[in-house]
Amino acid sequence: MAKVNKFIDLHFHLDGSITPEIAKKLAKLQQIPLNFKSEQELINAIRVPEECNSLNDFLKCFEFPLSLLQTSIGIEEAVYLVLEEAKKSGVIYAEVRFAPQLHLNKGLTQEEVIKSALKGLKKASIKANLILCLMRGDNNYQENLLTVELAHKYLVNDGGVVALDLAGAETLYPTIDFQSLFALAKKYNIPFTIHAGEVEEPKSIIHALSFGAKRIGHGIRLLENEEATTLAKSSDAYFEMCPTSNFLTKAISSYKEFPIKAFINKGLKITINTDDLAIEGTSIDKEFELLEREFEITKEDEIKFLLNSIECAFTTDEVKKYLRKEILDQ
Repeated sequence: MAKVNKFIDLHFHLDGSITPEIAKKLAKLQQIPLNFKSEQELINAIRVPEECNSLNDFLKCFEFPLSLLQTSIGIEEAVYLVLEEAKKSGVIYAEVRFAPQLHLNKGLTQEEVIKSALKGLKKASIKANLILCLMRGDNNYQENLLTVELAHKYLVNDGGVVALDLAGAETLYPTIDFQSLFALAKKYNIPFTIHAGEVEEPKSIIHALSFGAKRIGHGIRLLENEEATTLAKSSDAYFEMCPTSNFLTKAISSYKEFPIKAFINKGLKITINTDDLAIEGTSIDKEFELLEREFEITKEDEIKFLLNSIECAFTTDEVKKYLRKEILDQ
């Protein structure tokens, strides 16, 4: 059991958090047949295989859960159910991220996808917000541009769409290629986080920070480059670290390579998150237990990580005040 029992999860993908139980509920709700011969086959369709060799292999695991997230009711219910699942592990505030452009296979528009997610958010019994992901890919500039415009349209300080992100195959589609989209986001005063330095060289982080990102998804390769490290500190950047994810995507070959102690020693601002709790078979309390086991992380460290999460959360000062009290009282 983790030393703390209340958590914040800021890096939390909707499609990566569809557990077998949630998958069955979504399939029944939408009358989608699940053609699996056993429970284990269903689990195998969701869980990252042991032979996963890279982040690109890992990203293939999203195909099945995404097939259940192509209708308004499916998306609404999924947002609600994944937040209720997170609550079971002690999460008291979460930011759920998804790419609207990945949910259009049955005729929805990006705007309809966002509206459906907002309905699910309002049903949840924990505080939460939505982050809209742009996607690294070929020939999807217009789709990404529309996501930025819709983030602008639906942007709120709390209780809805609060930020943008950039996700996908980092090595195939460099961060620098998305400069114009984030320049527009900055013009619109939309906060954003960017997946960077997960598997790509630290220049990816430099580019993300130069765009104006206040948070970096993963960023574990930061310390390979002094310029990137200096910029991260001067930019007051926060890092959304996801230990189990980095191990399973082979971003690190063993937990000993996970740079959490080096980040702490450099005075960098760390948050701890699940990334894809169903695909990775994890939960936020398990992530903290892993850090205690592998790195002798103390309760004092954990409280600091959680306070960092509150400081950089895309929410209001009022919500942050409530969250601080909850975290400090445990």
